[in-house]
Amino acid sequence: MTDDRNESRRDPYSDEFKKFIVSNWAPYPDALPGPLASAPYAAARRASLAGEFPGTTLVLPAGPLSPRSNDTDYRFRPHSAFAYYTGLGEDREPDAVLLVRDEVATLFFRPRAPRTDREFYADARYGEMWVGQRDSLEEMAAATGIECRDIRELATALAESDGPYAVIREADAAVNAQVDEARGDGDLPLMDAELARAASEARFTKDDYEIAELRRACAATAVGFEAVGRELPRAVRLGRGERWVEGIFALHARHLGNAVGYDTIAAGGDHANTLHWIRNDGELNDGDLILMDAGVEVDSLYTADITRTMPVSGRFSDPQRRVYEAVLAAQTAGIEACRAGAAFLDVHRAAVTVLAEFFAELGILPVTPEESMSPDGGQHRRWMVHGTSHHLGLDVHDCAQARAEHYRQGALRPGMVITVEPGIYFKSTDLLVPEEYRGIGVRIEDDILITDGDPVNLSDALPRSADAVEAWLADLRA
Repeated sequence: MTDDRNESRRDPYSDEFKKFIVSNWAPYPDALPGPLASAPYAAARRASLAGEFPGTTLVLPAGPLSPRSNDTDYRFRPHSAFAYYTGLGEDREPDAVLLVRDEVATLFFRPRAPRTDREFYADARYGEMWVGQRDSLEEMAAATGIECRDIRELATALAESDGPYAVIREADAAVNAQVDEARGDGDLPLMDAELARAASEARFTKDDYEIAELRRACAATAVGFEAVGRELPRAVRLGRGERWVEGIFALHARHLGNAVGYDTIAAGGDHANTLHWIRNDGELNDGDLILMDAGVEVDSLYTADITRTMPVSGRFSDPQRRVYEAVLAAQTAGIEACRAGAAFLDVHRAAVTVLAEFFAELGILPVTPEESMSPDGGQHRRWMVHGTSHHLGLDVHDCAQARAEHYRQGALRPGMVITVEPGIYFKSTDLLVPEEYRGIGVRIEDDILITDGDPVNLSDALPRSADAVEAWLADLRA
């Protein structure tokens, strides 16, 4: 990894080199780029947000680069609020800040320097030699439809505003300091929290652009799952098969999109009973199941979130199939509950009721299903401890700053996209579980669009039933 930030390693530039490096470059294109497909949608979102905070300067930072080790950085991803209100995706644009006040929006970012400037060849953070050709102010404005200014003018712009201010505080500590200085005191007003809430709740209902992007993310994710299904025999042979699965999916995520939307769970055997198993360093063995929870984040940063539990050998054992079909029945009930006007929690209740009945059928539930489902019960949670649904969009757990009365206690509306992901987790060490079921973990997850009518499964390209999963794996390996 080449970098220029370590002064102890940096070679000085001679005067002759400085003259030579800036000479004889082709001019930049005169034509400006067309608008991003997201631009008109982002404009409508900004207008709606400004309407909630009249007369307030709203500050939405993209965030800075984050060091991974020493002078190497993690791949940049902008804060989701910045992406939502600018329409920018991929790795755009570290250190940038969007200001919105009533009808006026201004995007502050670091434009490219002239090739005659030392930044061109010597700046590892912004230089064209180091990070590629950056946009000019005019090019960024043409793409986003937003007036653009140099980020080095931000402090002045904030000082010239007559306030009040609200900033997304979790995005960039340096920008927070500039906003607080412009405020003239160290108090953090409630308006910052209100902005975070509003920016989160605005994403509950997806517009047409967002729904199309989520469809693309689900389609790309299906390709990744198909690649994994083909590779399972090799993952067994090579050893450390969970890592192989993770890598195969990541290859397709980078090829078809921006990246994975979150760390892939590739959990073989009893690892499936660790809900957030992302170590992915285990073997895959014929006779085991692999629970794979993964999603492609497309270039616009919208992500899928899909889980399938697959028999490594291609065929379920009888105990595995019984557990799988119980989870499938629970998921089917949950999806059927995804109706406009229904309570968000109705989806969870519908799915978990089916699971409680299954646990009673196995003889492991110490009370009746009804008692377990009551507020004073909950015994079924020993084997299904998590919630069944969450909102999905720019973040895999979208709308996370929303108020509980609009999220967990809220109602479903057309345009919302939620997951439905019940599971059963019978840990190998759980002595209450019949021996033949110990070590079996199953989750099935799909991404569901709420409509005025029936729910739409955006991820239905992947099989759900046990028979369909077996047939799908057989076809992939034929």
